[in-house]
Amino acid sequence: MTAIPAMPSGHSLADVMPSVAASLGVGLRGSLDLEPSADTVVVLIDGLGAELIRAHADEAPTLAALTTRVITAGFPATTATSLTSLAVGAPCSQHGIIGYSFRLTDAEGPVSFNPLRWTLESAGGPSALQRFLPRDVQSMPSLLEILADSGVEITYVMREVFRESGLTRAAFRAEGHFRAVTTLDETARAITDVVARPSRARRFVYAYYGDLDMAGHLHGPGSDEWLDQLRDVDAFVAGLATDLPRDVRLVVTADHGMVRADTPIDIDTHPTLLANVRTVAGEARVRHVYARPDAEQDVLHNWGSELAGHARVISREQALEEHLFGPGRDHADRLGDVIAIASGNTVLTRSKNEELESSLRGHHGANTAAEQNIPLILR
Repeated sequence: MTAIPAMPSGHSLADVMPSVAASLGVGLRGSLDLEPSADTVVVLIDGLGAELIRAHADEAPTLAALTTRVITAGFPATTATSLTSLAVGAPCSQHGIIGYSFRLTDAEGPVSFNPLRWTLESAGGPSALQRFLPRDVQSMPSLLEILADSGVEITYVMREVFRESGLTRAAFRAEGHFRAVTTLDETARAITDVVARPSRARRFVYAYYGDLDMAGHLHGPGSDEWLDQLRDVDAFVAGLATDLPRDVRLVVTADHGMVRADTPIDIDTHPTLLANVRTVAGEARVRHVYARPDAEQDVLHNWGSELAGHARVISREQALEEHLFGPGRDHADRLGDVIAIASGNTVLTRSKNEELESSLRGHHGANTAAEQNIPLILR
């Protein structure tokens, strides 16, 4: 069995689509040096971290053997951010989807916004589609739009619920054919059916599967339920690698890894963490803290003292100076005044405001290898 590289290659998820576009003959340069191909399939398995593949190689022999390149997800390592970085080929400092939730401001004032669900205040809050139009929240063109404009035929293979979601409209943006699927078997059949049909057009297929991530959140990575999903994903990738025509490029990657939630710290029951705070956004591994006016330094001190040994706590300005979210300051106002990045297996939960999220056994978002390192499988 080929050993999975111990270190990432220096590339990130944002490098994948520019390189795919270049290989499809679009006038772009890609850093991954892919050979030209008329048909390309990109499969994103939500939550398939490279460190998890390494730890469970006996359960996923195909994934372990094919993962000869490891890249990073980008910060924060969370689905809405990563999918947008993949689609537009840029870090979140440029596209603005800076986390699981963050503050947006319009004429009505500031409000917490969840881009994964495209809702206000919380994942279960009211729809934000009328107040915050997807193409305004994320205004960069996607690589799929560039492909479509160049005559490449686009097909999406994913659950029906994602067809017109706010995040799909913000990140992927391009019109295309849609194949609604639920299971891995349906996904494989849809992919092979698209590329098996004779066509003079160049073709690009994007497929997304989210049940591995769901099992990790609900039961924890490494749990029996998660391992069942991992085995299924392994068989799925093995089948695609075997069944797709040899002249079809297959790319398999992920949006993040995952860690177990072993050390919860409940923000909602720590008065010091709520003092002078207007809003807490982000997720359990990366928190954006928005302070009341003129209280930024007090909040920075309180969070730093309270979470010492459990999280790295920095100011917005320090995050910008470090290029933590990528270069540039275009969306600096969306970042928290204070940012807390959990370490080890700490999770910064909110039992009163995020009841469901606080109950999860697996989380991601931070910049540990377990969350950042993802496979880049090329066939």
